[in-house]
Amino acid sequence: MKLIDTHIHLYLEAFDQDRDQVIKKAIELGVDRFYLPAIDSSYTERMLDLEKKYPNRIRLMMGLHPTHVKENYLDELKHVEKYLTKHDFVAVGEIGIDLYWDKTYLKKQQDAFNLQIQWAKDKGLPIVIHCRDAFDQVFEVLEGYRGNHLSGIFHCFTGTKEQADRAISLNLKLGIGGVITFKNGKINRFLDQIPIDHIVLETDAPYLAPVPYRGKRNQSEYLIYILRKLAEIHQRSEKDLAEITSQNALSVFKR
Repeated sequence: MKLIDTHIHLYLEAFDQDRDQVIKKAIELGVDRFYLPAIDSSYTERMLDLEKKYPNRIRLMMGLHPTHVKENYLDELKHVEKYLTKHDFVAVGEIGIDLYWDKTYLKKQQDAFNLQIQWAKDKGLPIVIHCRDAFDQVFEVLEGYRGNHLSGIFHCFTGTKEQADRAISLNLKLGIGGVITFKNGKINRFLDQIPIDHIVLETDAPYLAPVPYRGKRNQSEYLIYILRKLAEIHQRSEKDLAEITSQNALSVFKR
């Protein structure tokens, strides 16, 4: 049974002490591929180094994370644009809007989101969306690209059934992670109504570890707990769901 982790930050400092062991153990437990979203320019070299070390396992995205859209965001966007030109990435991400921590830079986040979507379209790449406390603002931007060759993943989806349907109508898969195992996760109320063809698995490690590891560092080997809960909700076998969600991921990223 092979699994794909569509969203993991393996380059972060949280893995500095045992990164290779974490990757090896996940592979041994069936995780076939790891897709790494970007945050900002400070991590680009770490990402590229990991790709070189695990060329058959690790795939990279390039983008500016909305919480890292600050006063210097134009310089950061130049970095994203430069690397999209000089390196082969599988997606533009993670990009979007985050109003949980700070609403100061909303206009700049919207500008950065729009520009990076346009770059993705120009290069024929999917996008990976970060949204926190900003569904209305994210959908306002996305609606401008409806039916315009938009594709990608709504990462760490935690919205309502109506928002899930809207994301799917925009040709986006839903990234389902550790939140599915939380008692207060809410998405469990309707996830059985979402066809499996629209779902991909992710950890967002080192964040959002699933039960029984909630509150601890997340890692790709814990994908099995997310798969197990999804199988319970959909009343399908884990093997079937592993195969379908992995194919869904490959349909987005292409490799």
